[in-house]
Amino acid sequence: MDTPLQANRWILYFRLMRLDKPVGIYLLLWPTLWAVWIAAQGAPSWWLVTVFVAGVVLMRSAGCVINDYADRHIDNKVERTRERPLTSGQVTEREALILFVALVLCAFVLVLTFNRLTILLSIGGAFLAASYPFMKRYTNLPQAYLGAAFGWAVPMAFAAQTGELDARLWWLFLATLIWALIYDTMYAMVDREDDLKIGVKSTAILFGAYDRLVIGILQLSMLAVMLVAGQRFELGAFYYASLGVASALMFYHQWLIRTRDRTSCFKAFLHNHWIGLVILLGIVLDYQL
Repeated sequence: MDTPLQANRWILYFRLMRLDKPVGIYLLLWPTLWAVWIAAQGAPSWWLVTVFVAGVVLMRSAGCVINDYADRHIDNKVERTRERPLTSGQVTEREALILFVALVLCAFVLVLTFNRLTILLSIGGAFLAASYPFMKRYTNLPQAYLGAAFGWAVPMAFAAQTGELDARLWWLFLATLIWALIYDTMYAMVDREDDLKIGVKSTAILFGAYDRLVIGILQLSMLAVMLVAGQRFELGAFYYASLGVASALMFYHQWLIRTRDRTSCFKAFLHNHWIGLVILLGIVLDYQL
């Protein structure tokens, strides 16, 4: 039985992995399951679903850990992040690195149950996840890099199911990348003032006063790409209805961020995962009914 001190350490690790804030899991999970369902033409094996769901949880957790490690010296300068376990000194740098490696290894063990192509792709996915947190120091588009990292699950899902990379899957990859640009820009709008002070780059800073306009263009672009994906994969009425609901949700998110209030921008970011879930339901229903 764990002692109270040991139990407290597990709670700190739980927070470091951001398991108490699962929205990041959802934002990665929904497009992963889009790809899983489409690649399997609506009938994925339970093992495939289980491995990819577990992989999402493990890799998102690993991403949060390495993100906090990369930002350990700047998180204490940002109001929203100053109490995170690593930057506040409650978890050591060594503990964080050990936890990151353990999570990645667990995910890799799961991938080893699939074919060689999936295993090779997983190496690229691990690189994207590990390097993303450092991008905000070098580029104004770290949100695009995050989109590539999240979207990498799409080719992995096709490789695991079919053993090859269907050219059509890149429409789903592109949609996932654009979607990450949308919601992570809303997220970056929350920290914009703090990021400007400490010299961290983001799309919210890059877009400036045109942030809502650019987000709107990206929202339309994502819908257009998803329409093309639906045509390429011969999806039907339920899928296109889900895109209609998704467009209504996007309009709501535009309304939320209209004043650029921090709380409202964060609410819009959190609410974005419903777009992914609605589209997933449309895909599942298309294949089942």
